[in-house]
Amino acid sequence: MSSQIRGGTRWKRFALVMVPSIAATAVVGVGLAQGALAASFAVSGQDFKVSADKLDGTNLIQYGGIAEGHDLKGNVAHHPVTISGFSHAEITNMCQSLVTPTPIGNITLQLRTGTTPGKPAVADNIYLDVAELDTDAEFKNLDIGVAVGDASHKTKPQAGTVASPYAFSQRADRAILSNVRQKAWATTAGTFKLPDLKLRLLGGDQPCY
Repeated sequence: MSSQIRGGTRWKRFALVMVPSIAATAVVGVGLAQGALAASFAVSGQDFKVSADKLDGTNLIQYGGIAEGHDLKGNVAHHPVTISGFSHAEITNMCQSLVTPTPIGNITLQLRTGTTPGKPAVADNIYLDVAELDTDAEFKNLDIGVAVGDASHKTKPQAGTVASPYAFSQRADRAILSNVRQKAWATTAGTFKLPDLKLRLLGGDQPCY
């Protein structure tokens, strides 16, 4: 599939590096196709942090892209990201935080869910546009170097995010991420169930990690 290149910006090919852990550390280069977009909408001028004790996802697809939007001053901004998609994911002890500057100082919006044992947050058809990720990872039936547009993907690429169907991707039947620490620009999901949701506004900088 192809995507529109907004604002006439042209990008040369470059690579992102992911470092998944599968018993030992492996390094995977992710080639970004010219003009690839990480979402079908303009992202906000702020990234956010997410932590979790565990993310257990099925039918992983992972590939590179660009999140395009503006900073808080209105300047055009582009952010290289790794897009991770799952057909189904269960997230244990999830925290999401966003620190926002205000006239009275920084305010932290903090959301917690899935904190009760046996009641994780549950998402279907979820895509994460990630700038940074620290985790312990285990993959089941991993394939590295699959074309992102290959018809055999059980989870398809997010609509509007692939400029070339021949770009690099990897996939796995299952991905188990433990001790997750993630900085992201966007998350989209078909459904997202958040049990025992707690949302708080906290004074100062109080991110999840």
